[in-house]
Amino acid sequence: MTRTSSILRTGFLLLRLFLMASSSALASHKPGTEEWCAQQIFNRNDSRIEETLKSMSLSEKVGQMLIAQIEPHDITPQNKEYLLLSRLVQEGKVGGIMFLKGDALTAGTLVNHFQTIAPRPLLISADMERGVAMRLSGATEFPPNMAVAATLDPELAEEMADAITEEATMIGIHQNYAPTVDLNSNPLNPVINTRSFGDSVPLTISMSNAIIRGLQSNGIIATAKHFPGHGNVTVDSHLSLPVLEADRQQLDEYELKPFKSAIEQGVISVMIGHLAVPKLTGTMEPASISKTIVTDLLRKELGFQGLIITDALNMKALYDGQNVAEISVKAVQAGNDLLLFSPDPELAHSSIVKAVEEGLLPAEQIDASVRRILQVKAWLHIENRKFVNLEQITSDASPDSHRRLAKRIAERAITQVSDTNHYLPLRASEGILNIVLQDKINNETGAKYIKQLDHYYTVTHIRINPGTDSLAYVNATELATKAKTVIITSYSQSLNSSGALKLTEQQQQFLHSLPGIIPKECPLILLSLGTPYIINYFTEIGSYICAYSSNEASEECAVELLRGALKPRGVLPVSLQGHSR
Repeated sequence: MTRTSSILRTGFLLLRLFLMASSSALASHKPGTEEWCAQQIFNRNDSRIEETLKSMSLSEKVGQMLIAQIEPHDITPQNKEYLLLSRLVQEGKVGGIMFLKGDALTAGTLVNHFQTIAPRPLLISADMERGVAMRLSGATEFPPNMAVAATLDPELAEEMADAITEEATMIGIHQNYAPTVDLNSNPLNPVINTRSFGDSVPLTISMSNAIIRGLQSNGIIATAKHFPGHGNVTVDSHLSLPVLEADRQQLDEYELKPFKSAIEQGVISVMIGHLAVPKLTGTMEPASISKTIVTDLLRKELGFQGLIITDALNMKALYDGQNVAEISVKAVQAGNDLLLFSPDPELAHSSIVKAVEEGLLPAEQIDASVRRILQVKAWLHIENRKFVNLEQITSDASPDSHRRLAKRIAERAITQVSDTNHYLPLRASEGILNIVLQDKINNETGAKYIKQLDHYYTVTHIRINPGTDSLAYVNATELATKAKTVIITSYSQSLNSSGALKLTEQQQQFLHSLPGIIPKECPLILLSLGTPYIINYFTEIGSYICAYSSNEASEECAVELLRGALKPRGVLPVSLQGHSR
């Protein structure tokens, strides 16, 4: 396919997607009118909520605003983290718990424990962009957002959200910190990358709204993030403060559009990013603690009625190791309802209580936030959803139907970006050199993929990682000169924290040398089981496939495409150097 025809085809598909979304919206309810929408949830007058609010002490109210965290694995009664969180829950100093890495059964066990000792039902949450398995083993792992977007099928996105909801509900989780609606317009972005639906506004809106609908119509809170847009930065906010250099016109015309659409759709929660927007605020203050962004822009101007939550407060874009009290109070002053992952929840709690008592924070603002939290918990029917069936988790945490769905998404997503010399599918059955390209040292990476290749071809496999020595490079060069086909299988998922390729200089030099050292008739194919942007650094390679993910389903699809058993149907959701969407 020529570049011109590819552009025309992509444009046609995006237009069709837009028309499908428009007709679907017209045929169904008007956005924001369904019972699961923020516009409905937060406009309900409930005398029971007002009575509950009046009965709560200041300490209890502040506790409702704090979401603590735990890693659900190998928890014992002697575990200090477990004991501390148990005490904070029992004392009402936290109102919710976010799960980090662990396993599904332990998570369910902890849900039952913490909900039993909590004076009020806890809001349980996790970041499940790629499914519950992104945090908890035993559940289903789905491809990332960019792969979902590459299918151009919002129905698949909604099906995925339905499946995630089913598994999350089984484990006792009420809120998903997804979808990521950031537009990844900067190829050097080290933190969003394939977590984004791409750089197209219509495609991102279509996909993210499908995710919101799939989650919330099934009783799970969706969270649009990272407001006002984390896509056009080159710094990882986990490590330092990113700067979004957009002015208000740019924000209105681009970054804010998916958030505005999510708000219209009825998203219940919005997460604020830790990034500076100096042309909007006039300072380098992170958005997450900026009243200009949280209250003035999101709450008042965009009219968002739902829950506003900070990104994790332990991230170095905000946290310097000693400023828990300061950032906690500033986050509430800015207008956040929920404070996520404080490095010290107890100190955050006491600091906010003290700020209210000293008049630095209005009691009415605390009441407004807690009212919204109680309204959401009422919508969730949380009293009836506190406890989980551990036997069900053991037997059915990842149903076959969900794994088949993950494979179907991977099949539809895999994208043959280019094949200049028509090397695909592979014609040679032997003499193939597979170079496993890694930015981390792990000899288990790609083990199943390698076995699948070996099932169909006679392949020599070598690993090129940051620890590869000079002798190994000499051997790799010799193998490449004798090969009949060379496949570079990249497991690089993203760029490094400052927006540079994670591969070492020696790795990059070796890849650049390949077109010159292999025989002219020898096919050279780059397969990315991760970031699509890697081709920007190796534009001399004419055959390029992107699967967007290194999960097993994507690996299987990559092998099927290489051997011609799978026709590539994916469409690039981003623009690459020399390759337009």
